[in-house]
Amino acid sequence: MKLITAIIQEDKLDEVREALIAAEIGRITVTRVDGHGQQEDTEIYRGLVVVPNLIPKVEIKIGVNEEFVEIAVDAILNAARHGEEGKAGDGKIFIAPLEECIRIRTGERGGDAV
Repeated sequence: MKLITAIIQEDKLDEVREALIAAEIGRITVTRVDGHGQQEDTEIYRGLVVVPNLIPKVEIKIGVNEEFVEIAVDAILNAARHGEEGKAGDGKIFIAPLEECIRIRTGERGGDAV
């Protein structure tokens, strides 16, 4: 099992959700977050150029069995990228081992609970 965490731009959330649903991945958790990487979003305030410290983003978390890792990653990559080449700030995907998953309602464990 793996935990996939994707941080994407807010305007791509619907496209990513639809791509995941099309890939038969319907169980996701979405959180609004703020942060930045290489993306610099400048603004002009009272005639001065200001670079805000944090930019609004969306974090998506998905617990998947091994056979769905590449399917989920490909769906996110294709839907979250702006244009063919992409642009700075399109986001990141992190994949981490998921030691255990337990469904609270039934007590199921492991891959069946995902």
